[in-house]
Amino acid sequence: MKEVNRCIQGKAQRFTWADEKNEWTLYSTAQKDDCDSYALCGAYGICKIDQSPNCECMKGFRPKFQSKWDTADWSDGCVRSTPLDCRKGDGFVKYSGVKLPDTRNSWVHESMNLKECAWMCLRNCSCSAYANSDIRGGGSGCLLWFDDLIDIRDFTQNGQDFYVRMPASELGIVLLSLILTLYVLKKRKKQQKRKGYMEHNSDGGEKIEGQEHLELPLFDLDILLNATNYFSSDNKLGEGGFGPVYKGILQGGQEIAVKMLSKTSRQGIKEFKNEVESITKLQHRNLVKLLGCCIYGRERMLIYEYMPNKSLDLFIFDQMRSGTLDWLKRFLIINGIARGLLYLHQDSRLRIIHRDLKAENILLDNEMSPKISDFGIARSFGGNETEANTTRVAGTLGYMSPEYASEGLYSTKSDVFSFGVLVLEIVSGKRNRGFNHPDHDLNLLGHAWTLFIEDRSSEFIDASMGNICNLSEVLRSINLGLLCVQRFPEDRPSMHYVVLMLGGEGALPQPKEPCFFTDKNMMEANSSSGTQPTITLLEAR
Repeated sequence: MKEVNRCIQGKAQRFTWADEKNEWTLYSTAQKDDCDSYALCGAYGICKIDQSPNCECMKGFRPKFQSKWDTADWSDGCVRSTPLDCRKGDGFVKYSGVKLPDTRNSWVHESMNLKECAWMCLRNCSCSAYANSDIRGGGSGCLLWFDDLIDIRDFTQNGQDFYVRMPASELGIVLLSLILTLYVLKKRKKQQKRKGYMEHNSDGGEKIEGQEHLELPLFDLDILLNATNYFSSDNKLGEGGFGPVYKGILQGGQEIAVKMLSKTSRQGIKEFKNEVESITKLQHRNLVKLLGCCIYGRERMLIYEYMPNKSLDLFIFDQMRSGTLDWLKRFLIINGIARGLLYLHQDSRLRIIHRDLKAENILLDNEMSPKISDFGIARSFGGNETEANTTRVAGTLGYMSPEYASEGLYSTKSDVFSFGVLVLEIVSGKRNRGFNHPDHDLNLLGHAWTLFIEDRSSEFIDASMGNICNLSEVLRSINLGLLCVQRFPEDRPSMHYVVLMLGGEGALPQPKEPCFFTDKNMMEANSSSGTQPTITLLEAR
């Protein structure tokens, strides 16, 4: 079938060729819509297809360049007739029956209602408008804009409502009741949240048993939203098994790190509660400090002290940054991790097994002092307990001890194994998992062992450290790392002896051959184990 399209007098028309009539026949007609052109009316302009000219400024706005506007050049849009003044109090003007503005500079929260949304926008001086995020209406969801409002058009029959921020001088007394209502709502909400600590709202969330006994400060959601610029991607520090982590600055200037439980995270309410319970009362210079938490609807967040140098992996595995870590700094980091683990295993009120000690979970403060973080899968022992068994193995390949990976057995010696891997990574600047060498197929542990028994351990040292004034200390650390990664738990030293050996100068024991395994070998070991544990792998950030 032959077809042709034409545009005649503002209408798009399609014609088909009729052989029996030997002529073109009109097949369909559609109105050409100028308002479909993106941002035709510029910022704060509304396009109306049924009027001429098509563009007009929103109420309280005027053309930015009147002369260009008069010639139907609306691209520069409109500007406010009266500037906003957040200190004197702003309000909102409702627009109905419109297509919502471009949402590229917006923020959405699915659990808020419209009144909470208005309050959130009013609290942030950068917020320019708000609306329901659910296009079907019904009062659910919150959508906030933080820039000029662009690409608005009139949709009288199928449009939506949205609320544009305006200065109080243009709104009159009608705003007073709204502001008072929102203030009362905010106060009531805050009281409810403090009373129902770590309890979800009526949107189907779970209540955490024993929550009333957890001693931890609560952060209001709006405080965290302001601190992180509404969880801006510019403030994102990274992402782990728990979810994304954002940098924030509180009103008083204190820097924080906000760890948010992702909806797609493999960890959930159990791990969230576990991390809170594990670290709430722990106080040690080499453990990251938990400042509080926030529960809002289905949102769960943990607030930590901010570590300006982020995590250890970003230094030792990066060719550019690794050169900034000389041996003295690396040795201090090894010592700090060891002392933090010793506190967890011996000096804290409960014996705590971290179970996911790795370079990504070692944070560095402004002085490059290490702090152990991420206690989501940690386990605590009471009384005389020394080991436990699980059918759900959770951890990171390359750091898990052989008895934990294959049989689900974990103890303080499991953490010692992970510590040994860390020591060898810090000395060599290489990852254990994914390590490749042109001369053999061994992993990093096997490579370190081979060089050790051939008295060639100096070849294992990261070349980016340059000249080392205390070579014996580096070689001693390699020896210590190999002692920690021995195959059987009973052969590995406790963290108490690790700290003593780090501070001593005498000869160290001869390590036994470590357990060599690759990812494939590990899975084969699991399948042959009688316990058949389930492995949950936590990827690096």
